[in-house]
Amino acid sequence: MLDTVFGLPVHPLIVHATTVVVPAAAVAVLLAAVWPRFRRWSGWLPVALAVAAVVLTPLSTESGEALERRVEQSDLIETHSQLAEGLLPWVIALAVAAVALYVVGRRERGARTSRNEGEAGTTPTATGTATTAATTRTGGAARWLLTGAAVLGLVAAVGTSVQVVRIGHSGAQAAWGDAVSQTPPPASGDGDSDGN
Repeated sequence: MLDTVFGLPVHPLIVHATTVVVPAAAVAVLLAAVWPRFRRWSGWLPVALAVAAVVLTPLSTESGEALERRVEQSDLIETHSQLAEGLLPWVIALAVAAVALYVVGRRERGARTSRNEGEAGTTPTATGTATTAATTRTGGAARWLLTGAAVLGLVAAVGTSVQVVRIGHSGAQAAWGDAVSQTPPPASGDGDSDGN
C-alpha cells in the first residue's frame, strides 16, 4: 500500500511530515507540561499534534519497510529500521501526556473562570460553599494529575526527541553515507582546468 507514488518511494514524503509533526508535538507537550499559561492557552493543540504523530509514525514505519524491500540491504538500513520501530511507544506516551495535560489545563481554565466570577461581586450561597469545599478536597487529586502528567510529558517529549534524532541520523547515514565524500572538494581555482 505505502510503496510508491508516481514511481517514487512514498517513504521520504511521509517521513518529512513525520519529522515536522513529531518534534512539534514534543515541543507542544513539553511547553504544556512546564508552562501553565501555555497549557491553558493551547487547548487541543498538543493533543492534535500528538495524535497526528501517533498516526504518522506507523505510516512512516510501514513505508520504510516497503522501501527496505526495494534497496540493497546494509547494516545502516537495518539499524535505521530497528530505531524507527522504537518510536511508536514514545509517541503513544506523548499522546497520553497531552490528553492528561489537556484535562489539567481545562480544570485550570475552569478554576480561573470560577475565581474571576467570585471576584466580580457574586454572593456566596450554600451551594457555592459546598462547591468550594469540594474543590479544596479534589485539589490534591488535581495536583497529582498535574504532577503525573507533567512528568510523563517531560519524559515522553525528551524521549521522543532523542529517538527522532537517532532515527533521522541513522536514516541520513543509510541514504547518504556512501554518496558523500569525506574529503572536501578542492577550492575554486586550485583544480585542473581545461581552459589552459
